[in-house]
Formats: sequence, structure tokens, C-alpha cells
Amino acid sequence: MIFTDEFAHRHIGPRPAEIQEMLKVIGIGSVDELIEKTVPANIRLDKPMNIEEGLTEYEYLKHLRGIAGKNKVFRSYIGLGYSNTIVPAVIQRNILENPGWYTAYTPYQAEISQGRLEAILNYQTVVMDLTAMPIANASLLDEATAAAEAMSMFYEMRSPAKKKSGANRFFISATCFPQVVDVLKTRSVPFNIELVIGNFNEVIIDDSYYGALLPYPDANGEVNDYSTFISQAKLHEVQICVSADLLSLALLSPPGEWGADCVVGNSQRFGVPLGYGGPHAAFFACRDVYKRNMPGRIIGVSVDKLGNPALRMALQTREQHIKRERATSNICTAQALLAIMAGMYAVYHGPNGIKSIAQRVHNYAYSLAAELIKLGYSIRSKLFFDTIVVEVDKANDIVKRAEDKGMNFRFVDSSHVAISLDETCSFNDLEDILSVFTLINGASEAKLLTSKLILNSDLCRTSEFLAHPVFNKYHSETEMMRYIKKLENKDLSLVHSMISLGSCTMKLNAAAELMPITWPEFADLHPFAPKHQAAGYLEIIRQLNQYLCEITGLAATSFQPNSGAQGEYTGLMVIRAYHSDNGNDNRKVALIPSSAHGTNPASAAMAGMKIVIVKCDENGNIDLEDLKLKAEVHRTDLSCLMVTYPSTHGVYEERIVEIINIIHQNGGLVYMDGANMNAQVGLTSPGKIGADVCHLNLHKTFAIPHGGGGPGMGPICVAKHLINYLPNHVSNNVEHTPGIHAVSSTPYGSSLILLISYGYIKLLGCNGLKAATEMAILNANYIQAKLKMHFPTLYVGKNGYCAHEMILDCQSFKKSANVEVGDIAKRLMDYGFHSPTVSFPVHDTLMVEPTESESKVELDRFCEAMISIKKEIDEIAAGQYSREENVIKNSPHPVTMVTDADWKYDYSREKAVFPLSWIRENKFWPSVAKIDNAYGDRNLICSCPPVESYIEKELTL
Repeated sequence: MIFTDEFAHRHIGPRPAEIQEMLKVIGIGSVDELIEKTVPANIRLDKPMNIEEGLTEYEYLKHLRGIAGKNKVFRSYIGLGYSNTIVPAVIQRNILENPGWYTAYTPYQAEISQGRLEAILNYQTVVMDLTAMPIANASLLDEATAAAEAMSMFYEMRSPAKKKSGANRFFISATCFPQVVDVLKTRSVPFNIELVIGNFNEVIIDDSYYGALLPYPDANGEVNDYSTFISQAKLHEVQICVSADLLSLALLSPPGEWGADCVVGNSQRFGVPLGYGGPHAAFFACRDVYKRNMPGRIIGVSVDKLGNPALRMALQTREQHIKRERATSNICTAQALLAIMAGMYAVYHGPNGIKSIAQRVHNYAYSLAAELIKLGYSIRSKLFFDTIVVEVDKANDIVKRAEDKGMNFRFVDSSHVAISLDETCSFNDLEDILSVFTLINGASEAKLLTSKLILNSDLCRTSEFLAHPVFNKYHSETEMMRYIKKLENKDLSLVHSMISLGSCTMKLNAAAELMPITWPEFADLHPFAPKHQAAGYLEIIRQLNQYLCEITGLAATSFQPNSGAQGEYTGLMVIRAYHSDNGNDNRKVALIPSSAHGTNPASAAMAGMKIVIVKCDENGNIDLEDLKLKAEVHRTDLSCLMVTYPSTHGVYEERIVEIINIIHQNGGLVYMDGANMNAQVGLTSPGKIGADVCHLNLHKTFAIPHGGGGPGMGPICVAKHLINYLPNHVSNNVEHTPGIHAVSSTPYGSSLILLISYGYIKLLGCNGLKAATEMAILNANYIQAKLKMHFPTLYVGKNGYCAHEMILDCQSFKKSANVEVGDIAKRLMDYGFHSPTVSFPVHDTLMVEPTESESKVELDRFCEAMISIKKEIDEIAAGQYSREENVIKNSPHPVTMVTDADWKYDYSREKAVFPLSWIRENKFWPSVAKIDNAYGDRNLICSCPPVESYIEKELTL
């Protein structure tokens, strides 16, 4: 009997009767038989996972309500780069809680991603305007990571003279946020960068320095004038990064106007919940000279084949997918959804609203300082924006008294406390803060003053910002709602159809899993709140740690890495620390299969490793003889092997245990890339196979949505011998000598979205998790069987089956019909589908991963579309249509193209847009034609088009 309230019944696509039909097509008797013939017997688990049975959605949400009540959400005045904020309801409801936005993929297929590309372009414009820098990227993982990326970028961009002299010193102001310094300590090690932490007024800059990081305002709230320091630094070719508060730049002179080369920070206070540390969108802006070296993605303006403006990801040749170990960074994601929210916050409020919010925050801080001075307290902060440091007799007593009143102040030292205010502050809050101090020094009658402190300073902003029309026309909720919907309608997401991207696992992101992320008990907690106020979060994190250890067969988890690539880097740094602690500093060779994802060599390069590529054989497996040879040659300096399982070729390598033993026998460790963990859960595990460390993409296997290009989470799980080397965090006030410093701004990375993966496991339970893996394998093999006569699968296991994904060989079409694999990707848009992964890991192929969440009906639609495209290719090959001008080469076909009175093509409009009958029922229209990528890179524009272009449009109309 099927109980429809069981979550597995909702999560898994194929119904029982459909499963039997699918098995017949595959030619196999049962799912158990399929698994036996697909997964090698020697690595299969011999007993079920020790995870309880799944809860219903009702039971789960009731369970989580109980845990949420253990969090104590006090009014937070801690600061340190994290602020309470007001999330506009129109943005929360229509973006954060809307699957049309959060289930979309990274916009590699730009023609069906114009909505979020425009939203991210808005974000880039906000950052560029407020920082006064000429270029900004689409966001990074967090502020500390962004600062570390700037440090690395500067190191790579040292002048020839600096490189020749070996200049390796990087100055950090001692008043930078401590979590930022902590991450820089980690990132400096592989490159032997010497960090000099001190007072910017006292340090003597010379030619041994290549870069510097300056906070604006600093951790104590002080707004410093760095003009003298920068003048001296420039004399010695020292590059300047400024870590800035984005909201403060509405009032303060922007760093781009006084000599900064790069500006980084956190855009969280632009309407993104605290979430106990994330996810938030860090910003990264720099001078134009760095554009080909800056990390992350850049959204740029180009044109489509019809000459219409169109957006795309620009300068992609910088990325690790292409340049691998020579990439500018290992970053393969952004915090797209959060960047979109922050950009929309600016759109909704406009320049006047942003300036008004900034001034109001500043007024409260100024008023608080004035009242405390009246009470006899000394304020250490002189020129400040939102944060003041108060001199007190016993700081611990003040912090405790505030907590007793439901407020958190920041302990600075025994005689100082810091208080940071934000847009949520009210007059009552001001009175409550003062009441903590008046218990000692008598009563005070609070007054809200209008501050001219910044206005009368030399660091007052005089330049305008956000003048573009998009920031000046959507200020009513009705208009804002319609603008958001207009952009959403341009994008294809899981609300429309299956997204079968291989190695990306675009599965269902269930509503019950996501609902709690907006509960205030989880959304409104500061990452550095006292641990006893976060008891609910810590309970979930402990339980999720146990679940992931059980699933992976490993001993401990670190949740700090907030992307898959960062998980890779963290795992490699843990391996590096292990070897170093055991007297093997020389072990720095990483063996990486030629089929590996581009982040693997990029991460290894960032960890300071020497990369040695291992060949793959004709069946797509690691070449065992080549592996043995290279492992033995490097037996004295071998650090690790980076391996993905199942392989990126979509097969379970039969000799994986032997591969791992070879590495261990030669003194190395094994890092397992968790990109394909969706084919392991409940059937095998990294620990069972023999891996020492693996990272998990929670945004793939464990149901965190991709958000149009982020957020993600990449925690690492390690074997017992590596536990002591996991990353520490400055906020924990614990030092374990062999462990590495922090890799992200907060102790648990993007804590808020851990709720999603926790819910996924609690809802599916032991049997449901295993069934999900089995259905992922079944769905993939069903597609393989349906398409084998049209698109041969490049690699299969010894019994002829694939794992959870397959690589379809499209190489012959180029010769027979002049059809590239990219052309097929564009043509699929006309059928209402996002393309599978293009030309990875093998050129001229499509890698297809359907996931367990897709029904047989949807799989059949996809197969029908692919078969129809193959017929179109055959028509071209037979000479029925030109090899240069045909329905595939001209795809996709937007409305503007098919409604043009001048239809100049030798195929019908119906063939272009309704190639199959069922497409008429629910047509998705690409909003632009094929985009000219080269034009966009030659003419790089990464902000909203100039106002003049809109005026010209209006005149034309």
C-alpha cells in the first residue's frame, strides 16, 4: 500500500507501475538487479545506514518548530559585518520563496536566463556605483573569501620588478574584522605570503610589500582617512584592497575616489536575512586592469544574432572550467539568489531610499553616542557610521546586563564594548540600549538627533549613485511585483521542465524543506551570537554531522566551506596540514585524472600543490598502469589523488579500491570529489571505498536549490586520522595547533540552508535515501535505453549500464551535418528544455543526469525532444536543408523572430517553435535569439546600459 503522505512518494518521480515499464525498456527484471549489475559488489554496503525512517512533511515541520524554539533571537548589536535588515515582503515572497527563481541553474545558457542575468547586472551596477569602481563581479561567497581572493589576485598581478625581487608581504590593518584576518591566514600559506598585521599609521611600507587590506569603516566603527597611507603605498607599487560597508557608501566618500584598486565586502544588509551566517552575497569590485584576473563570474551586455541587446556571462575563459590549474580562481559559483535580492533591495528603495536608510542608521548611532557622552562615558569612535566603541569599567558586566534585557552587545576587551546599529532600530531600541548604561550612571532622556558628523567631514560623499532608470521607477509594490515577474518569465527553471545537467543534480527542492529558512528563529540569528542562544541551530548541526558521517562512512564533518570548490580547497588544505604535521612538508604532488572537473586542478593549485595528470583509458576509466607509474615516481612527495566516484564519465569504476590502495601504498591520501554522491547514498560510501576525505555538494545531492548560480554548500567529511586538521574559526576561541585556520567568514558556513539538507534527510529517512539513489540510476539507464539508437552513450560499465548520468556522443554530427553540440543545446530551448552539460568532460558530447525526481512522463518528453532533434540533424545531413542555415543553426527562435513579417528561412515558423504537438500546450519562449559571445567579450559592459540607450528607445517608439 502507498501512503501518499510519505515524503519519498512526493520526492521520487516514477510511480510503481511506471518503474515496471521502464525496467522493460532497459531490459532488466528489477531495480535490485539493475543495482547489482551497475554498482561493483565489493563496494556495496552490507547493511542499511543507521538513519531513522523518514517523517511526513507535517511531522517534520512540527519537529522543527520544537527545535526552532531553542534558538533565542535577541536584538543584535554585534556588528562585525552582519546587520539586522528588513527584507521587503515583495522580494521575500516573489524571489526568495519563489521556485521560479530559486530552482534555476547558473546562466550558462544565456538565451533562457535573461531575467536573472538582468537582476544580477542590477546588483553589479549597485556595487560599481556605491564603490565608484569600474567593474564588479556577480558576487562571491562571503566577505572573508572576497578579501582572500583580492590578496591572491594582487599577488598574481605584481609588477615584473616585484616578482623578480620576491615581494611577498601583505599588510592587514589590525582593525579589520577578525574573521577576515582568519581566512587570509589560511589562504596565505600555500603561496608563502607573509601577513603583516598592524596599525596603518605606524607601519613602514617598503618594496617588500605588494598589497594591503584596509577596513572602511573598521571593526571599531572608525572611518579612517587613508590618503597618506595610500600615497606612500603607491610609491612602492603596493595594491590597495578596501573592505567596505556597502550601506555606509551612500554617505561616505567611495574607495574608488581615493585610490583603491579593489573593494570587497558583504551586501547582506541590503535585505538578506542574517541566517546565523549566510548565505550572503559578498561583493568584489576593482579597477579595469584586473578584469581578466578577477575571480568569479561577470555578467556582461552583448547582442543576439538579430542585433538586439542581450546579457551573458562574460570572459568565461578566465574560469576553472576552461583554464583548470591556470584559472584566476577555483570559484565555480556565486551567491546569485542573494545577489539578486540585494540588487532588488536597491531597485525597490532607489538612491533616495538607500541614502535615507543610511542616514537614519547613522542618526541612531550618533544619538546613542551623544546620550552616552552626557552620561559620562567616553566614546572611542570619533568619525563613525553605525558602530561606536564605549569605554566602561567592566565590559563583561555591561554585556551580561544587555543580554538580560534581550540584547547582544559586542565584547571588545575588559574595558570596552561595541554597539552596531541598523535599519531595524527604533526609538524604543535606543532607550533600551541606554537603559543598560543608566543603571550605573543615572537616568537619561533619549533624543533622536540628525547627525552632520559625516556631512561635515572630509570623507562625505558628493558623487551621485544609482541614477539608472531601473533604480528610479519600481518604488510601489505593484510596479516592483510586476518587474520581478517580468524577469522571472524570461527564465527557464524546474517549474517549467527537467534540467538534466550532468554532474549538477537538479533534483526537487521540496517546499517543506525550504519553508523554515524564513522562520525568524532561524533567519534572524547573528552568526556570532552566544552559543547558548543558538541551541536549536547547534542541535541541527550536530545531527546533520552524524547523518553525513553515516552516509559517507567517515568520522567528522566541517560545515565551513560554503561551495563545492571551497570544499575541495578545504579538503586539500587538511591533507596538506596532515602531511606537514607528520614531518612530510615535501608531499605536495596531487594526482588528478584527465577527466576531472576543472575545479579539481584549480583547487589543487590554490593549495600550493604540484599537479600531475593521470590518463584515462578508452573506456573512460583511470589508466591503472599510468596511475601506478606516477604514484611510484612520486612516492616520496605524493600528497593525494583527487578522484570523483562514480567517475565524471558516468560509470562506477570496477577497480576503485585498487586505485585507492595504490595511493595509500605510496604514502598519499585520497580526496574524493562528492559531485556524484547522488549515486552513492545508501548503496556505497567514500569510507567504504577507502577515501580519506570527501566534500559534499549539499546543493546537489542534498536538495539545496541552485538559486540561479548559488548559494551552495560544500562541507567536508574526513576519516578519523584527519579530524584534528579540520578548520578552526576565530570566533570559537579555540586553537588546535595542527588544524588549519578558517576557510569562511562564519564557523558553519551558510548555516541557514543547512536546514534544507537536514530536512531532506529527515523526510526521506534510511529507506527513502537509498530509494532516491536507485531511482536516479534507473532514470539515467531508462534515458540511455530510449536514446541508444539515436545518441550512443560514450561510456558504460562492464554490464552495459551507466550510473546516475551518461555521456551522449555527438561527435559525428559535426561532420555529417555541421551541427555542433552547442547548436543542439540551443535547439533544445525551442522544445522547452535546458540543455544537458555541454562538452564536459569530453568535447562534442552531452552529459545527461535526470535525477530521481523526474517522472517517466517528463523523461519521455525529453527523449522525444532529443529524437526529434536527431531527425532534424538527419534532414540536414541528407541535404534537405543548408548546412549553414537551418532550424538548428538558427535556434533558439524567440517571439520577435517568428513574428517578423519578413520570414526568410526555408523551414516553417511552426517547425521552428512547435516542432512537437505537446509544446503548444505549455510553450516556453526564449526571450532573445542566439547571443554573440565574442561581441560581449570584445565590448565588455558589466553594468546597466547607459541612460541614453533608454532615451533612444523611447524616441524610437
